Amino acid sequence: MPGSSLARRGGWAVWFTGLPGCGKSTLAKAVCRALEERGALVVHLEMDARRKNYFPNPTYSLEERNQAYDRFIQDASDLVDQGHGVLMDATAHRLAVRGAARNRIRRFAEVFIRCPLDVAMARERERPEGLVMAGLYEKALDRRRTGREHPGLGQVIGVDVPFEENPGAECVVDGAALTIDQARDHVLRFLENWWE
Repeated sequence: MPGSSLARRGGWAVWFTGLPGCGKSTLAKAVCRALEERGALVVHLEMDARRKNYFPNPTYSLEERNQAYDRFIQDASDLVDQGHGVLMDATAHRLAVRGAARNRIRRFAEVFIRCPLDVAMARERERPEGLVMAGLYEKALDRRRTGREHPGLGQVIGVDVPFEENPGAECVVDGAALTIDQARDHVLRFLENWWE
């Protein structure tokens, strides 16, 4: 069982990445619960929640985004050094950002949730206002179409800038075809094999 294996190991980190609305947070939380039930010392780090701590009034500027990711990676690295398993939950659309985590964290893997843009947009449309502004995609498309600004809306991945997929991602999840339970089990099987 992956949890029992992971519980005996040193620290590690797995980054859940993909388009906004692809299901990163839902999947990361499901995997976290499953690992905790198996006795793993695991922490779920969610960028949307962390950003509010780093920047109480975020502007989502490029400079702020870079600083937030640097702090996010450092938080994960510190937890790994303390022996925790860390589930990193963040879009990180630039491959270089995830590469920086790979270079800094000694035991690291990437879980990419592959999801077509139209599916991610439909899911995001149903998401209520919370840690992230609701209606990101629609507002970004409206801005592109009309030039109208929406306060607090930074660059939206998939509309304003592309997501840079890593062809070497250790685990790829079909976010459109799999149920959350199937996706969770797929990641758990990956973790088991990763440690073998």
